[in-house]
Amino acid sequence: MAFIKYISYDEASEELKALYEKYGGKNKIPANIVRIAGFNPKALAAHIDLYKAIMFGKSPLSRDQREMIAVVVSAINGCHY
Repeated sequence: MAFIKYISYDEASEELKALYEKYGGKNKIPANIVRIAGFNPKALAAHIDLYKAIMFGKSPLSRDQREMIAVVVSAINGCHY
Protein backbone atom coordinates (compact mmCIF):
# COMPACT_ATOMS: atom_id res chain seq x y z
CA MET A 1 0.00 0.00 0.00
CA ALA A 2 1.34 3.41 -0.93
CA PHE A 3 1.54 6.15 1.65
CA ILE A 4 0.86 8.80 -0.96
CA LYS A 5 -2.70 10.09 -1.19
CA TYR A 6 -4.42 9.24 -4.44
CA ILE A 7 -6.53 11.75 -6.31
CA SER A 8 -9.97 10.35 -7.03
CA TYR A 9 -11.44 10.64 -10.49
CA ASP A 10 -14.05 13.10 -9.19
CA GLU A 11 -11.36 15.33 -7.64
CA ALA A 12 -9.02 15.16 -10.64
CA SER A 13 -8.22 18.04 -12.95
CA GLU A 14 -9.39 17.73 -16.54
CA GLU A 15 -5.85 16.76 -17.59
CA LEU A 16 -5.67 14.04 -14.93
CA LYS A 17 -9.19 12.79 -15.72
CA ALA A 18 -8.12 12.32 -19.33
CA LEU A 19 -5.12 10.26 -18.20
CA TYR A 20 -7.28 8.20 -15.83
CA GLU A 21 -9.67 7.52 -18.69
CA LYS A 22 -6.81 6.61 -21.01
CA TYR A 23 -5.04 4.27 -18.59
CA GLY A 24 -7.80 3.21 -16.21
CA GLY A 25 -10.02 1.06 -18.37
CA LYS A 26 -13.77 0.93 -17.91
CA ASN A 27 -13.74 2.10 -14.31
CA LYS A 28 -11.39 5.04 -15.07
CA ILE A 29 -9.09 4.06 -12.20
CA PRO A 30 -5.54 3.08 -13.16
CA ALA A 31 -3.48 0.80 -10.93
CA ASN A 32 -2.38 2.36 -7.65
CA ILE A 33 1.25 2.33 -8.79
CA VAL A 34 0.18 4.74 -11.53
CA ARG A 35 -2.22 6.79 -9.43
CA ILE A 36 0.48 7.88 -6.99
CA ALA A 37 1.80 10.13 -9.75
CA GLY A 38 -1.57 11.88 -10.01
CA PHE A 39 -0.28 15.04 -8.38
CA ASN A 40 1.95 15.47 -11.42
CA PRO A 41 0.07 14.40 -14.58
CA LYS A 42 3.18 14.83 -16.75
CA ALA A 43 5.05 12.40 -14.47
CA LEU A 44 2.11 9.98 -14.63
CA ALA A 45 2.21 9.99 -18.44
CA ALA A 46 6.01 9.59 -18.40
CA HIS A 47 5.66 6.67 -15.96
CA ILE A 48 3.32 4.90 -18.38
CA ASP A 49 5.64 5.61 -21.32
CA LEU A 50 8.60 4.20 -19.39
CA TYR A 51 6.63 1.10 -18.39
CA LYS A 52 5.57 0.50 -22.00
CA ALA A 53 9.15 0.90 -23.24
CA ILE A 54 10.52 -1.50 -20.62
CA MET A 55 7.82 -4.13 -20.88
CA PHE A 56 6.84 -3.96 -24.56
CA GLY A 57 9.75 -2.28 -26.38
CA LYS A 58 12.37 -4.07 -28.42
CA SER A 59 14.60 -6.12 -26.13
CA PRO A 60 16.69 -9.28 -26.06
CA LEU A 61 14.44 -10.38 -23.17
CA SER A 62 11.11 -12.03 -23.83
CA ARG A 63 7.91 -10.62 -22.36
CA ASP A 64 7.80 -13.58 -19.96
CA GLN A 65 11.36 -12.89 -18.79
CA ARG A 66 10.52 -9.24 -18.17
CA GLU A 67 7.47 -10.21 -16.13
CA MET A 68 9.55 -12.69 -14.12
CA ILE A 69 12.10 -9.97 -13.34
CA ALA A 70 9.29 -7.65 -12.25
CA VAL A 71 7.85 -10.33 -9.96
CA VAL A 72 11.21 -11.06 -8.33
CA VAL A 73 11.99 -7.37 -7.79
CA SER A 74 8.53 -6.80 -6.32
CA ALA A 75 8.93 -9.77 -3.99
CA ILE A 76 12.34 -8.57 -2.82
CA ASN A 77 10.85 -5.13 -2.15
CA GLY A 78 7.82 -6.57 -0.35
CA CYS A 79 5.53 -5.03 -2.96
CA HIS A 80 2.46 -6.89 -4.24
CA TYR A 81 2.64 -5.33 -7.72
